[in-house]
Amino acid sequence: MTNNPPSSFNNMLIIAMFELRKFLFNTRGIIALVAFGLVWGVLLLYPIQSASAMLLQPNVKDVIDSLFGANTLNVLFEWPVAEMAVFWCFALYLFPMFSILIAADQFSSDKTRGTLRFLTIRTSRDSLLFGRFLGQILIQGLLILLTIIATVALALSRDSQLFLPALSSGALVGLNLIIVILPYTAVMTLLSLYARTARQAMVFATILWTVISIAIMVLGSQSSVLAQLQWVLPGAQLSDMLNTNGLNSLAYAPIPLIQTAAALLLGRIYMQRSSL
Repeated sequence: MTNNPPSSFNNMLIIAMFELRKFLFNTRGIIALVAFGLVWGVLLLYPIQSASAMLLQPNVKDVIDSLFGANTLNVLFEWPVAEMAVFWCFALYLFPMFSILIAADQFSSDKTRGTLRFLTIRTSRDSLLFGRFLGQILIQGLLILLTIIATVALALSRDSQLFLPALSSGALVGLNLIIVILPYTAVMTLLSLYARTARQAMVFATILWTVISIAIMVLGSQSSVLAQLQWVLPGAQLSDMLNTNGLNSLAYAPIPLIQTAAALLLGRIYMQRSSL
């Protein structure tokens, strides 16, 4: 094993691509891909298509403003493509949940079988950690791309002149969604190092989010300064991002990027000090 940066970087890329190929050509990966496609197919053909048709009605904005407030969801009506606006609302909350499910078994199974220690003989621990994290991002990036393509196709079935607006909106939505899922994947990287199984990692994630959310809620009620601790938890910015579009959504990018860096740093420290 060599320790020079180019070799470590190349190993990281090789591991990331292997994770992507394993997902695409492994039986479990194919089943997950089919299930994902069915879920999003149903969402696109029914709630998203129906909601986008409602979004185009002139009186719907007044109804939503009266229900939720004038500035709660007003930006959704400014999207150039209604289908992409509704997709944004669904994807912003669903993809983080998918991320927890998909990224739960990055290390836990290998650790239980004892193969993780063997892998660290072949490559550095950093390459393995960041390579598998990057592989999970590639997998989820592919899933995001496929759903955006399907949403663009849905918009074009309504109006073929929406191609360029749908493409530009889809590109920005895809970029934002990838940034959103980064900290979720990084946290699951950390938890899968500690857990023995993927299911245990998901249980840890549920406990972590629940306990921290309750703690932040209690502390926030005591002090407005302590309420700022909400930004420690991945997804804290999602409710604010919902009523944004285009480049404005990227204003929230620093939050998940910092959370990702912190989670990966903790994962690296744990992996370097662990006997695996």
